[in-house]
Amino acid sequence: MRRSDGAQKLSSGRIPRCADALDNNGAAMLLEIQQLVFRTAGRAILNGVNLAIGDGEIHALLGTNGAGKTTLARILMGCAGYAPASGSVRFLGTDISSLAMHERARVGITMAWQEPSRIEGLRVREFVALRHANIDSAQWLLRVGLEPQDYLDRTLDKTLSSGERKRIELASVLAMKPRLAILDEPAAGIDLPSIEEIAEVILGVRETGGSALLITHVEPVARIADRASCLCGGRIVFTGEPAEAAECYKTRRCATCDGKACAV
Repeated sequence: MRRSDGAQKLSSGRIPRCADALDNNGAAMLLEIQQLVFRTAGRAILNGVNLAIGDGEIHALLGTNGAGKTTLARILMGCAGYAPASGSVRFLGTDISSLAMHERARVGITMAWQEPSRIEGLRVREFVALRHANIDSAQWLLRVGLEPQDYLDRTLDKTLSSGERKRIELASVLAMKPRLAILDEPAAGIDLPSIEEIAEVILGVRETGGSALLITHVEPVARIADRASCLCGGRIVFTGEPAEAAECYKTRRCATCDGKACAV
């Protein structure tokens, strides 16, 4: 299938701004998701998701286990096997549905996975500098609370704890300076006293010129966002102030999503 002109421009790294990619105040919208549907094994995991993230915005996404948060993240990143059944994903006004994962990365979309990377033989300094080979990896490790001399020459393997790997992956994301960072449970594996520190790291995405979709169930982390949404029953049931979204999340009646909206 031939890509549209807009998709071709995106895959080359040239991101057009257009009149369609504006919010009600005339500000550019970085990401627009409209009526997104994703089905697997005969079940609709996402059933008409609508979500928009502005340029420079930190947007939290709350939802119980099985609500489809990670599925949505993988669709946005263009992971294999996660093509939506219908709906659209637009990045600064251009539909990116036809772009592969590496092409989305090229135009500035990146993701920190819920289970951080573990790659035998790859040193931490090399992992942090994957996108920009000439950067100083040490400064980005410092940004996430790791002492560079203790980590730069270690390999990204099982000798590192989950929390250490999570911080290293966040350092790599910051070093990429993405336009959109998708952060899937960035506080997972992080000890409670360090939650506030990780929240500051997340805000660092905006300092480098980017926006973030922050997927979390940790209320103190969600509260740092500019706006927040609740995903329930395969659709967004609330978007607004993070404190209100947290209250919406608390009203859920299920520990694992059964595909029915229990908070409206």
